[in-house]
Amino acid sequence: WPVGDGSFIDGTAPTLVTALAPGSAIAAGYSHTCALKQDGTVACWGSNGTGQLGDGSGTIQLMPTTVSGLTGATAITAGFAHTCAVKQDGTAVCWGYNYKGQLGDNTNTTRLTPTPVSGLTGATAITAGDNHTCAREQDATVACWGYNVSGQLGDNTTTDRSTATPVIGIDGTTAINSGGTHTCARIQDGTVTCWGNNQFGQLGDNTTTNRLTPTPVAGLNGTTAITAGDSHTCALQPRNTIYCWGLNDNGQLGDGTTTNRLTPTLVAPL
Repeated sequence: WPVGDGSFIDGTAPTLVTALAPGSAIAAGYSHTCALKQDGTVACWGSNGTGQLGDGSGTIQLMPTTVSGLTGATAITAGFAHTCAVKQDGTAVCWGYNYKGQLGDNTNTTRLTPTPVSGLTGATAITAGDNHTCAREQDATVACWGYNVSGQLGDNTTTDRSTATPVIGIDGTTAINSGGTHTCARIQDGTVTCWGNNQFGQLGDNTTTNRLTPTPVAGLNGTTAITAGDSHTCALQPRNTIYCWGLNDNGQLGDGTTTNRLTPTLVAPL
């Protein structure tokens, strides 16, 4: 898919994205990419079959294209085929694929341009999984919406939600990150909690049981950052050590094996 250089040629080395002014953040979905620019606007490029570029066209774009009508953005995230942004006023907007309510506008209608998320007024950060989305709010709680088959919305159900729904039993969050069908949060005390799909141990609680509400990751303290892949999760620890857990079929846990891990496992020294 287009890498933003105006062609369909696969990039086997870093390729400069043309016509893009200095940016402050970037987010990649399955086959599209978006950049948050310093002026609070957003530009996207790549696949656009479900409107995930937000330019109102539904047409593949080979170069960065401005998201229609969006200003004052402070954070962005990209899911499988949808995109969302937080704005300066604490609201959030989303666009693209909406079959499971992942745009949060109380419909299942795909949107080609940014649409406000219902019931969200104090957002400070946002993260998207394949077909769900979560936001951290000013009071350090979390709300999620969209697909919920594995409990990835954290509301103690497996019911899809088309508006922002509070995650049960979580506060004091400092960061959030979603994988394909799971979500994790860093807590102020440096611990990590996760919920949703746990087929490969990506929740890190020493089980393969899906969790419908936040569940502490075993043995993690002092965490400074978290990130989630489709079915694995990693955390940055003091002294720049990294621990990962979950699916490891391609060595994505970095421990020198291809063995899945149900609890945090130290990445081989970098």
